[in-house]
Amino acid sequence: MWLLFFLLASAAAVLSCALLCRAAVAAARTARPAPRPAPGTVPDPAAAGHRPGLTLYEMAYLSGGPHRLADLVLVLMAQQRRLLLADTGWATVVDPVGNDAVERATLTAIGPEGQCRIPAIRDALAGDDAVREVADRLVTDGLAMPDAARPGIATAVRLVQGAALLVTLSAAAFSWMAPSDTDNGPLLAWFALPLILTLGTWAVARFELHPYSDWATDAGEQQLPRTSGSPATSSSLASFALRGPIVLTDPTLRAALHSSGA
Repeated sequence: MWLLFFLLASAAAVLSCALLCRAAVAAARTARPAPRPAPGTVPDPAAAGHRPGLTLYEMAYLSGGPHRLADLVLVLMAQQRRLLLADTGWATVVDPVGNDAVERATLTAIGPEGQCRIPAIRDALAGDDAVREVADRLVTDGLAMPDAARPGIATAVRLVQGAALLVTLSAAAFSWMAPSDTDNGPLLAWFALPLILTLGTWAVARFELHPYSDWATDAGEQQLPRTSGSPATSSSLASFALRGPIVLTDPTLRAALHSSGA
């Protein structure tokens, strides 16, 4: 019985560590040096493609992918009273005029009835050409991970963490099921091997690869503002682009995004 638990734990450990190594290699191959933005530079969302400095849309994509970008444009339009986001997770059009391609894509995703569930809007925007253009521009500049390089390092690290937990649970299950009158110490010691592998790989990733990202390359991470009190993150939209709904102070907006899966 102990062999079954040990093989399960070892397989999970080896597979998760291999995936993390693969993700790290893929990220290293796609990363290119990029100039750091000028301090305090947060251009207008519609002013895409200008370097140095990231637009709000680009900051959102690098921080949380297309869904973060979709949430950003919803919050932006809601704060300008052009969309109404209900705490039940519905978006309603107030002003059917978009100021840029992403906003126009958002209105198209909501549809002619002027009302749509927020998860459906996210999914529609994730595949829209306007959002794809933002992503392609970032990939071309070496700031975002291409599709072929995902799942990224953050996902792989979570798998390694899960494998370490599985090893621990497998050892505990074996110990609980084993007869009480037998010495299980030598057999339990075998579980230390996959545990050392997962914890060691996790420690190396923490030291070498942190902060983890499924979207930004190392160059992209360097472009993102890091100090919450800096001029680059002083606006609520910039903070939202970097950190997501957790920074929202409007309870209705937070409830709208939370109830829809954000």
